[in-house]
Amino acid sequence: MEYSFPLSQHVGIPAEAIVKENEAIQRGQMLALKPKKALSANIFSSISGTVKKVCPERIVVEEMDTDFAKYLPLMADNAKDLIEEAGIVGLGGAGFPTAVKLNVDFGGKGTVIVNAAECEPILTHNIARIKMEPEKLITGLNIVMNIVNASKGIIAIKEIHKDVIQELKAIINQSNISVFPLENIYPVGEERAIVRDTLDILLEPEQLPLAADAVVLNAETILRIREAVEEKKPFIDKDITVAGKLNQNASVHILNNIPLGTSVAEVLERVGGVDEEHGELIIGGPFTGKRTYMNAPIIKTSGGIIAAEKFLPSPPKIGLLVCACGADKERLEEQAKSMGTEVVGVEYCKQAKEVKNSRKCENPGRCPGQVEKVLKLKKAGAQGLLISNCTDCSNTVMTCAPQLKLSVYHCTDGAMRAVNLKMIRKFRKEE
Repeated sequence: MEYSFPLSQHVGIPAEAIVKENEAIQRGQMLALKPKKALSANIFSSISGTVKKVCPERIVVEEMDTDFAKYLPLMADNAKDLIEEAGIVGLGGAGFPTAVKLNVDFGGKGTVIVNAAECEPILTHNIARIKMEPEKLITGLNIVMNIVNASKGIIAIKEIHKDVIQELKAIINQSNISVFPLENIYPVGEERAIVRDTLDILLEPEQLPLAADAVVLNAETILRIREAVEEKKPFIDKDITVAGKLNQNASVHILNNIPLGTSVAEVLERVGGVDEEHGELIIGGPFTGKRTYMNAPIIKTSGGIIAAEKFLPSPPKIGLLVCACGADKERLEEQAKSMGTEVVGVEYCKQAKEVKNSRKCENPGRCPGQVEKVLKLKKAGAQGLLISNCTDCSNTVMTCAPQLKLSVYHCTDGAMRAVNLKMIRKFRKEE
């Protein structure tokens, strides 16, 4: 079986291949090295075998006799260097090299925040791992606090996970680490939303958590940091949620330590395969995930594989309402094309501020209203709306669109229907 390792699995420039075709390699051996003084990350093989191809974009390895319980250990001798050597990046989907993020000294005053929100619906692998190994999360948090010289740590987790919250509180024996319950809405796990809710500081869209003397790291990132530091394990395995139109009865599966480079098809086979009636395949979560294909590999930022339901019937003409917290314009256009409908207008949430080459919400999850944008799309000839709005934005769309006889579709519909969850429309607190 062949495993594919793209050389760009992170923010920044691609890593540079250091292996040659026909070379025999071992699990944990470095395949590609981050260029010196560049924003990049090392890439290691998750398998033993033979290098079949070295291309400008990827390295392909044929697996042979891999002992998945073993790996070549990292060589660095201090925590920060081990994190950099291991090639760890942000595992919430952003992929920013973690060692760069930790290049700060708070002088004993700052805060490290563990983002354990599991913000996207359906995805549950972070919570599952924390349930299995809560003490390792605390160890990883302490490692990071020591690296950045922070005075306190916060584990931010949705309030619905009461059992996990209680278990974490029971094993925390430090006064400088606490658990912060988050509201069960999307996008509570967005970095600036986490800072706002835990520290009561609303950052500007272009500001990073450092402006609040904070570092925010995804829960799995913290756990992989502990592996690198305590076990000298390179980042070669990834936890994945697999869900949707599957052949087996259970519609959501948690797979731990899937070797990087494994194909989407192979991961789906591990849970019994997909129903032949499925719609698009999504890599990531329902809100911000992208369309993927069977031959695509699992990479560092892969969080979920969702076999969605087929698209719902739609009107001939549709308007797109783009939210900075959800699917972007290109993703909505892709979905509209699959729905067989003509896009007659595109509007952005009024809080979706342009920042560099993307958009960020001025106050994630706190919507001022969408009536003006909905009216513009109606005037453009839209008979329905395809939206990517957060929970609160969707509320405001639903207060006006039905009255204007506009049907509403959400970028998450196919994924949510595939696991029998309520579609994102009108939200009530008790939900």
